[in-house]
Amino acid sequence: MFDNLRTALGRTTVFGRGAKTAPQPPSGESPEPALADVPDSPEAPASSSMRIDQAAGFIARWSFRAIAIAAALYIAGWLIQQTWVLLLPLVLALLLSTILWPLVQWMRQVLPSALAALVSMVGFLALLSGIVGLVIPRVAAEGGELIDQLYASIDQLRGFLSGPPFNVDSDQVTSLLNQALGQLQEHQQAIATGVLTGVSSLGSFLLNFVLVLFLTFFILKDGPRFLPWTHRWLPARTQRHIDTLATRIWKTLTGFIWSQAAVAFVDALLIGIGLVLLDIPFALPISVAIFFASFIPIVGAIATGFLATIVALIDQGFWIALAVLAIVLVVQQVEGNVLQPFLVGRTLSLHPAVVLGAVTVGGTIFGIVGAFLAVPVVGTVITALRYAREQGVNKVEAEVESAGSTARRPGEETGTERPESVIVAPIDEATNNARE
Repeated sequence: MFDNLRTALGRTTVFGRGAKTAPQPPSGESPEPALADVPDSPEAPASSSMRIDQAAGFIARWSFRAIAIAAALYIAGWLIQQTWVLLLPLVLALLLSTILWPLVQWMRQVLPSALAALVSMVGFLALLSGIVGLVIPRVAAEGGELIDQLYASIDQLRGFLSGPPFNVDSDQVTSLLNQALGQLQEHQQAIATGVLTGVSSLGSFLLNFVLVLFLTFFILKDGPRFLPWTHRWLPARTQRHIDTLATRIWKTLTGFIWSQAAVAFVDALLIGIGLVLLDIPFALPISVAIFFASFIPIVGAIATGFLATIVALIDQGFWIALAVLAIVLVVQQVEGNVLQPFLVGRTLSLHPAVVLGAVTVGGTIFGIVGAFLAVPVVGTVITALRYAREQGVNKVEAEVESAGSTARRPGEETGTERPESVIVAPIDEATNNARE
């Protein structure tokens, strides 16, 4: 009887039309649970629709962000253009201060801050005056010879074109030269206007130069007081961010200026030695121009190097000019593959494509000054973005740590042993929801 009852209880019966008894396992084996047939779930179309909605939301969010970034960049560019007259002297004064600040900091040990700033400024002006005093007499002495050589080169070019394989009639060459002179005479009014514009620009340059000197003096004299002065107007949390960010930006600008100065010195020295060995005129002025132009990364040294090539072509001929061009290209390879990554790259961590793009955009919008300031500005912006990203990461880590401390199980904070029967329901519930 008990065997029959056990058999009846072990059966699984589905009531209804066509009910069947579930098959039983052999004696001695445990029964396995029967799996009921489950109809196909309609979740597949729903999940596909959910993915489409998520993708659409993702595209919409990033499109809105891209539009917001573009609008912010446009507004920033417009503001910079409107305040460029004020921003330019201030930025140049900051860059000049990064050069003179180590000297001022050293002299402050024995001199007052104002006197240390004044002595450094006088020394800087004396250095500039010495460079100009060396360059101008060389240009004046060798300029006439170069012009005479230019006319001789034109005569050589005329003879070269008259012979094979060109066989151009000398009268045609003379006619082309006369047409060029005629074009110059027709546009002499425009040339005169350009000269007047240049004189006006020179006056503006001198005014900006004096303003830069005054701003540099006050930055060197009172620079360490600027940040404490801002503390009176800012909350404590903002003060900490401003101090840290200003220090990082100052280090970025200082590192860029000094590393780029080292690169410029190497470029000017190597190309200048090549010009002296090849007996190229204006070797010293061209070397000085290469030094200052190299503060525009990649583009500046190449432009002045081609200027040296043109001077060599006029004075020494084709093959010497080709040798000068080879020297310029070799020096540029050394700069791009060794000096820039090792010196400037460690300071700014910018890809050469980013540097070239920044120089192009800055030069297109603001001319040669924009090309010079493009890389420091980009480096400053990237420094600010990196700091903002660090603050975001630190905030997330703090929130995670705070959440972990609030979700501690009983007994961990007091140091007592937690009972085995205690179950933290919120944590288990959150875990189950995450798994689902």
